Amino acid sequence: MMSSDPEQARCYKEVSVIGNGAYGTVYKAIDLKNEGQFVAMKNIRIQNSEEGIPMSAIREISSLRQLEKYEHPNIVRLLDVQFGNTSSEEVGLTLVFEYIDQDLATFLERSSSLGSEKIRDLMQQLLTGVDFLHSNRIVHRDLKPQNILITRGGRLKLADFGLARVYGFQMILTSVVVTLWYRAPEVILQARYATPVDSWSVGCIFGELFIRRPMFCGQSDIDQLMKIFEVVGLPAKSEWPDTVSLPWTSFKALSPQPLDRIITDLDPQAKDLLEKFLVFNPHQRICAYDALNHPYFKDDLDSLRTSSSLSVSESDSSITDSRSDTPVSK
Repeated sequence: MMSSDPEQARCYKEVSVIGNGAYGTVYKAIDLKNEGQFVAMKNIRIQNSEEGIPMSAIREISSLRQLEKYEHPNIVRLLDVQFGNTSSEEVGLTLVFEYIDQDLATFLERSSSLGSEKIRDLMQQLLTGVDFLHSNRIVHRDLKPQNILITRGGRLKLADFGLARVYGFQMILTSVVVTLWYRAPEVILQARYATPVDSWSVGCIFGELFIRRPMFCGQSDIDQLMKIFEVVGLPAKSEWPDTVSLPWTSFKALSPQPLDRIITDLDPQAKDLLEKFLVFNPHQRICAYDALNHPYFKDDLDSLRTSSSLSVSESDSSITDSRSDTPVSK
């Protein structure tokens, strides 16, 4: 549902602040029309235009709402969208999601250890959700443990998906530090990018499940790239994007390091899959669909093929099935 009715906005009562991010404030709230059910409300402020809220933002959210009828088990549910002018200079967006009280970062902090089967289960769910987004032409663009939710029953759900273009409009935001640790090299280099950016982030998260800390903790764009190249090696000059301002010669030659020396608990299949995620060239990086069919998941391939096949049909939506790596942004 999308609404600009002020009365509708009062259907939710804020209880507490969950967090402040680059794109707004998230609240825990009570749904007053649904027997006091808890929801998560994200308030976003966008600079106003003469026509009010940008139509491209409305179209993007409408596309996401169309996915809701499938109620994919690995995608957090977007329950409601409200918008209206908060002032002559601002448009307010309120996105209402199902409430889940822990993200993957919190889950890892609360867990004393993760066995190999639990890591495999989390990766299966993560990739199933990512493949569903990609099959419907949605690139998450900001996959990290804080944007991955875990229910009490162990269900993994992706949050904050597909909203990058909504957030892309000039917004009124407080000063924040946006982590670089899960960003693909092409994003850091400000080259054109597409669905493979999510595969890189998945690889970073995969490694973190084993070592219980981020793999690449850079303090700046250059430092982040250096930490990446210390592990995967400096790519060949021929693979360096020719549209970026940072030259290949800015970095010293480095050879790739064996991942099983960095992550001691990696079995051969997990190592092979992780190596396929952490590839500099996005055209050579494994996609979510192929990763689900990797031998690492050999015991679950039949069920994975079924669960990852959900997509919006061409007759239902303009965002038809496509796992293409056609660039979507710059």
